[in-house]
Amino acid sequence: MKRIFYIFFFFLVASLFSEAATRGDVKVIEASENIRYLSQKIVKDYLFYYLHPEQTETQNRLKKELGQLSADLRIIATTTKDTDTKDILEFLAYSKDQIEQIFNEKADKENAALMLDYSETLLEGADSIALAHKYNFSNEEKMLMVTKKIEYLLERITKYYMAMHAGFDNATNKEQMKHAMFELEESLLEVSLYDYPEKIKVVQVNLDNSWSANRIFLDRSDKLFIPKLMFISVEYIEDSVSELALYHSKNQ
Repeated sequence: MKRIFYIFFFFLVASLFSEAATRGDVKVIEASENIRYLSQKIVKDYLFYYLHPEQTETQNRLKKELGQLSADLRIIATTTKDTDTKDILEFLAYSKDQIEQIFNEKADKENAALMLDYSETLLEGADSIALAHKYNFSNEEKMLMVTKKIEYLLERITKYYMAMHAGFDNATNKEQMKHAMFELEESLLEVSLYDYPEKIKVVQVNLDNSWSANRIFLDRSDKLFIPKLMFISVEYIEDSVSELALYHSKNQ
């Protein structure tokens, strides 16, 4: 009888530990997804500020984004017990501090180049952390991750759109932009195959149509540069993606 009790107790504790670990993993993955998104958005906005230093509202937005980045790093630091993740966090915290220092300096081409490098450092670190805390996602969680990926890719695409018009129009950046556009369209296809209720399906169709319209401008980005209009359009698309994300979050 005691043996049966101990076996039951072992599985109960193991189950509770696993559930607690998963809750922690969820928090870490959510924070790492935010870092992925911010790694691209911060640099996109900085490049706009570099080209238009008179736009003080952009500077204020950058400070808020840096504050959000700091908050996400703290969430991971206080949640994870994974030693590799803690090591990665040190590099990310250093990158964040360097970005903060750049914000306090004059926006110039050298700092813009550094920002592009730091964006990739933050991205690689966030990817590694998310991988270390990966677990078996439910179908709704998988779809939620797809919507988060779309938001990140939209910022990545517009980051390179800005970079090419800020003097960084090299072959690597052009290829990265094309690859991000390809990944985005793969994710949009995955979303389009999901069986949404009619009300949400309208949002998904509008999302596809909005991207198609933006794709025309992005394909002609070497000749047509309209950053303010592009930013507004991307924000509209992200609002649609957020609606889909909310739907999947509620259905987990």
